[in-house]
Amino acid sequence: MADPIQEEINKEVAAHKILIYGKGTKQMPMCGFTRETIQFFDKYGYPFELIDVLSQPAKREALSKMTNWPTLPKVFIDGQFYGDTDVLDPMAAKGEIEPLLKKAFGK
Repeated sequence: MADPIQEEINKEVAAHKILIYGKGTKQMPMCGFTRETIQFFDKYGYPFELIDVLSQPAKREALSKMTNWPTLPKVFIDGQFYGDTDVLDPMAAKGEIEPLLKKAFGK
């Protein structure tokens, strides 16, 4: 039988072109790294979802196992895991983010 937490994560990732698993909400991020990631995506103008997993240790653990990435936030773009701004900032500097987002949103 499939793990219900894993199934929930898969559905969430499939439902959002840009998905951030982080700490807090868009209006009230609970850590600087989540805030930094929100600001990163705000500048592109595409809709994104932030799911607060601060109070969900089992989901955080499942995400860490699934991605082999121990820290939050965890960013998925078009179903693909991209890490956090440590990965995204260099991609942006190389001009790789805008084409990726345009492709994800069919633009």
